[in-house]
Amino acid sequence: MQRILLLLAVAGVPLFGGCAAITNPVADGVPVRRLPAEVLGRPKSELKAIPLTMLKQPESDPYLLDKGDVLAVVADNLIAPDTQIPPSKLPDATSNTAALGYPIPVNEDGTISIPRLSPIPVKGLSVVEAEKLLREYATGVRGGLEIVKPSSRLTVQLLQKRRYQVTVVREDSQPVPTQTGSQVFGGNRKGNGYSLTLEAGQNDVLRALNATGGPPGLDARNEVVVYRATKGKPLNPTALLDGVSRKQLVMSGDAVAVRIPLRLYPEQQLSISAEDVTLRDGDIVYIEARDTEVYYTSGLIGGGQYPLPRDYDLDVIQAIAQVRGPLLNGGFTQNAFVANSVGSGVGNPSPSLCVVLRKVSPTQQVPIRVDLNRAFIDPRERILILPGDIIVLQERPGEAVGRYITQTLRIATNFDVIRSASLNSFGSSNNP
Repeated sequence: MQRILLLLAVAGVPLFGGCAAITNPVADGVPVRRLPAEVLGRPKSELKAIPLTMLKQPESDPYLLDKGDVLAVVADNLIAPDTQIPPSKLPDATSNTAALGYPIPVNEDGTISIPRLSPIPVKGLSVVEAEKLLREYATGVRGGLEIVKPSSRLTVQLLQKRRYQVTVVREDSQPVPTQTGSQVFGGNRKGNGYSLTLEAGQNDVLRALNATGGPPGLDARNEVVVYRATKGKPLNPTALLDGVSRKQLVMSGDAVAVRIPLRLYPEQQLSISAEDVTLRDGDIVYIEARDTEVYYTSGLIGGGQYPLPRDYDLDVIQAIAQVRGPLLNGGFTQNAFVANSVGSGVGNPSPSLCVVLRKVSPTQQVPIRVDLNRAFIDPRERILILPGDIIVLQERPGEAVGRYITQTLRIATNFDVIRSASLNSFGSSNNP
């Protein structure tokens, strides 16, 4: 009887303080089922990737001329005598275009200059329309002055499409591209820059990404930002390698930032236009590295900081499993360096009181109470872990008392066995 009373007295020691299950300061959390949806967070699994075709400019058929294009023009007795053979261009490594004629560029004002003719406006016209307009100017249909005979050779072909110089600055981990026409500056994890020359029709965000390693990696934000000059002067691409300069660039009014999200919730509308994804001279395509999103652990799991995945969710059970915390195993830790993988004896109660501390404002947090035993059978109890959450795992008071009594009885039983063995051994040695 005295032994039983002694065991009960020892088992009651945790009730007087010193037991984390009794003194747990966040034990009185708000149950998951009583929280509003905005506190619980929205699953990342609902985000859908936008079609990559949205990053590509619409095909223009036929090709429309603009400043920077170079035409191959044959105009007898205007550019050269009709007895002279015009130059020809065959496809090569840089272009698959074949053309016959003298190179005539499209000027800044969208016109072409042919000797003895007035400037011919070709901006916005197809090559066929430009040739027709040249014939009208040369034969007097327009202007009333016939310069050459209608039977003269007057042809227009596209010799070289206009080209755009753009810069791509990436802060994600991407290999250095080997495509022809790209020049790399920078070269560390903070930021890599690529200078690209893109032909008209190919000057869009999708092709700029493909030329520099593809869509943003997992260590980048799920968006692409295009910085575009607003005051007519070119932007400094190396400035974007500094995290402060890009903000000053927009705030000063020298540039406008076009943000293109790559993943959206179903009800969100993608508010970008073909103009937004079409790149111009001097544009900078920027892929920013994302800040690592983490959650924290404490209590029986042990203190730690662990990363959250970018594109999929972790619920509370998955987060504890990721750090090898105790789940339905009698509170036996898998993080300790021990030879065995299970506790001795009949085991202890499994800790089931989990509290997730979540910030709802810079100065306020909500303790969310999760019953791990219920969470294994009820998916509604498995709260999603959000960036900055702190997972505190402790025993309930009943679980702590049960574990303490189990350990105490186990120690007392072992002591009795050892003492009985010792007495028997001593008594047998004294017998003749």
